[in-house]
Amino acid sequence: MEERMKQKEIKRKEILDAGGIARSLSRLALEIFERQQGQKDFAFIGIQRRGFPLAKRIAQKLKEMEKLNIEVGALDINLYRDDFSTVGTAPVLRGTNVPFTVEEKTIILVDDVLFTGRTIRAALEAIVDIGRPKKVELAVFVDRGHRELPIQADYVGLSLNTRREDHVELYLTETDGKDSLILESGK
Repeated sequence: MEERMKQKEIKRKEILDAGGIARSLSRLALEIFERQQGQKDFAFIGIQRRGFPLAKRIAQKLKEMEKLNIEVGALDINLYRDDFSTVGTAPVLRGTNVPFTVEEKTIILVDDVLFTGRTIRAALEAIVDIGRPKKVELAVFVDRGHRELPIQADYVGLSLNTRREDHVELYLTETDGKDSLILESGK
């Protein structure tokens, strides 16, 4: 009985549904367009697993809105992570596919949720192994705070106040069969 009392109830709350995600992505795409206006040499690299479909969606929105054809690549950062001991011993590799040169381009790195900054640190190392971009900017769908490294997003779809122990999960149709942003608290 005492054991059950110690366990906290996990509360799941949907922050955004599919419509909210689509609207946030449109705003994010518009912000990127406004800041990149006149720039010809920029491309998206999405961090596997959910950053890549987000990057493709943003590129598609820019094509629909402004007739821009932006190159999109996928980046697997699992071999660059510094937390293998906490996420398992054998990394699951999803593959890097950057079918363009990063040299002298502005690369907009895309990820789903920005938390401690460690994923982005690993992604920056992986990008530098591919080549030397002119500049790297960061676009995230959700910035939930609680950085452990001095990393900040240039483009943010949604800033979300969370507790460190909360869990934020972005579900996408391409990877999960539906679009939804969920906040789990009480863990």
